[in-house]
Amino acid sequence: MAPTNLVRVQEKGQVTLPAAARRRLGIKNGDIVSVTETGDGLLITPQSAIAANDLEEMQRILAEEGFSLDELIESGREIRGDLLREMYGIASNSGD
Repeated sequence: MAPTNLVRVQEKGQVTLPAAARRRLGIKNGDIVSVTETGDGLLITPQSAIAANDLEEMQRILAEEGFSLDELIESGREIRGDLLREMYGIASNSGD
């Protein structure tokens, strides 16, 4: 487990995350993090980790239904191309 760092809660509940922890987790100024209340306190999770977990969950659900993420993306391209042609008479750049 990483060493414990004490930080002071500022006005409006703001805290400064220790620089070493930000570097290890790849958290930069302006990044979005998730704050989850746990039985022991608060868990701060970088958005990139949340996105990776969500992507894995989406791939699992698609696999259960017999699809892959690549198939879903390709389907979206086809639908977008159809809409561009139907609504605006524009050919898409996806090789149509």
